Amino acid sequence: MRLEKTAQVVIGAQFGDEGKGRLIDYQAASVGQDGLVVRFNGGAQAGHTVVTPDGRRHVFSHIGSGAFAGAATFLSRFFVANPILFLKELKTLDELGVKPTVWIDPASPATTPYDMMINQIVERERGGGRHGSCGIGFGETLERNLNSEYALTVDDLADEALADRLDAIRRDYAPARLAQLGCGDACFREAGRFQSDAILERYVEDVRRFLDVAAVIDAQAAVQNRRILFEGAQGLLLDQERGFFPYVTRSHTGLRNVLALAGEWGLERLEVTYTTRAYLTRHGAGPLPGECSEKPYPSVTDLTNVPNDYQGTLRFAWLDLDLLGSAITADLSDMNRCPEISVDPRLAITCLDQIGDELAIYRRGGHRCQSGLESFVAAVTQATDLDKVGLGWGPDRDSIRGHW
Repeated sequence: MRLEKTAQVVIGAQFGDEGKGRLIDYQAASVGQDGLVVRFNGGAQAGHTVVTPDGRRHVFSHIGSGAFAGAATFLSRFFVANPILFLKELKTLDELGVKPTVWIDPASPATTPYDMMINQIVERERGGGRHGSCGIGFGETLERNLNSEYALTVDDLADEALADRLDAIRRDYAPARLAQLGCGDACFREAGRFQSDAILERYVEDVRRFLDVAAVIDAQAAVQNRRILFEGAQGLLLDQERGFFPYVTRSHTGLRNVLALAGEWGLERLEVTYTTRAYLTRHGAGPLPGECSEKPYPSVTDLTNVPNDYQGTLRFAWLDLDLLGSAITADLSDMNRCPEISVDPRLAITCLDQIGDELAIYRRGGHRCQSGLESFVAAVTQATDLDKVGLGWGPDRDSIRGHW
């Protein structure tokens, strides 16, 4: 068995929704069934849109965005699995004629319905002080797993006493956690859901089906004989340590997890593509420097980030080159953690087609600037100090042109 020593990495450089899915699909198309998309952070809150050249469209959540191109998926120990939402996505892909191969690390944390309930209750109770959560229990899963008495990993899902463990979570952990978050009476108001045996039993059945289709496998076995494509979720400005706290995700969205896995697997080189739209978006609460009162260009469309109860409406701003450059620079500083692995950074700018015939507008040095597309791309590459750049002119892999 052999191990490819070089891996591709796609990282969002903003608040998420930068076009990571189409970049992974583009890269996977060149390796096909030899490809393995490794999810190295996040969970089911990801929404990576891929449109195939023949017009099929899917928003990837659990499954790696290379599935249309035939690449397998490996969900690493840094990925939070949600069996309920995994099965829904698998059904949607099956209707599109895609039957992905999915492997998962046994140490991956597993979300329960009670994590989702807690997340949704607390975010709703925050009202105008919401943190921008998707309401699917990602952060709450990680919080619960800090308590060994109630922790659940994918490996634990095969436990014959799973129903008893779930009962302890809903009976003891959930009320205590809600009280800690200032929502102590919620368990009484939501007693019908928390005490529902039907919900518990349905989850146990979902887990059984999940384990039937997502093979639990050691990471070292998964990566052998594969071309590795690391797919990031969310973006650098949502990193739990470098984002605008508390409006962040509970994970490392950049190189840190990738380097940890690459070191364990014996990789020698990472070709890292930092991805940004030609403008800035944020779906959820929190700061958005230079926010616009409306979409930045008349041609901007987004079918994925529709309004919802937890994140509200997609928000827009002009691309801030100082913010982009500083985020990438900070992330690249993590290279010092694994000096034996070389990192070759490059840049991708997506949604250029949505500028249309308008001049590109951006912010730099606190000033609003505008220019033609060629000068705009030159300004972005100068601000990021990345001279290898790919450009996305549409929703599918055929619209990507690059100098990588």
